[in-house]
Amino acid sequence: MSTKDVLKGESIDGYVKIDRYNDDKIEAVASHYKDILSQLGEDPEREGLVKTPERVAKALQYLTHGYDLKPDEILKSAMFKEEYSQMVVVKDIEVYSMCEHHMLPFFGKAHIAYIPNGHIVGLSKIPRIVDAFARRLQVQERLTNEIRDCIQNTLNPMGVAVVMECKHLCMSMRGVQKQNSVTTTSAFTGTFLSNDKTRSEFLRLITASLD
Repeated sequence: MSTKDVLKGESIDGYVKIDRYNDDKIEAVASHYKDILSQLGEDPEREGLVKTPERVAKALQYLTHGYDLKPDEILKSAMFKEEYSQMVVVKDIEVYSMCEHHMLPFFGKAHIAYIPNGHIVGLSKIPRIVDAFARRLQVQERLTNEIRDCIQNTLNPMGVAVVMECKHLCMSMRGVQKQNSVTTTSAFTGTFLSNDKTRSEFLRLITASLD
């Protein structure tokens, strides 16, 4: 089993983006997509489609790379002892995922809060665990719960709150074809679940503007 690193270019600040693809998986998935194109009535050998099966295979591998990540380890890598016991909120986290029912994208924002109980976590790790769970075949309801449970079980805070707002292309491109519908899910633990005042403060903070 081989892995090929594809250099995508150097950024201004010196960082280099590298995409890693598993050649065996790319070849296997691409072969199926060549057959799919034929079944759809297309000619997979025409100029515009010759590389399409490989491109789709690479895209799918990237869009589902969350299976190879361990979200709890991401959090543990940046946990710090700190006597801070007020709410920590990270809102407007971009979410991109794939609906497991039709394999069409859904996307939107996640708003996450926790109340520390002796430990805090590096702020960048919260969006990272969102990506780790989102980059899998998902349903929004499970995604919301997985993020909540990961933070609760790893940090053991006094409470966790997660609200997610997403648009689903399986609703806007097919089926009922409702272009402006948004699905909202929420999940709470601890103080956010038992204390209406704490939960209301979180909801107020994620809807407030700093302008």
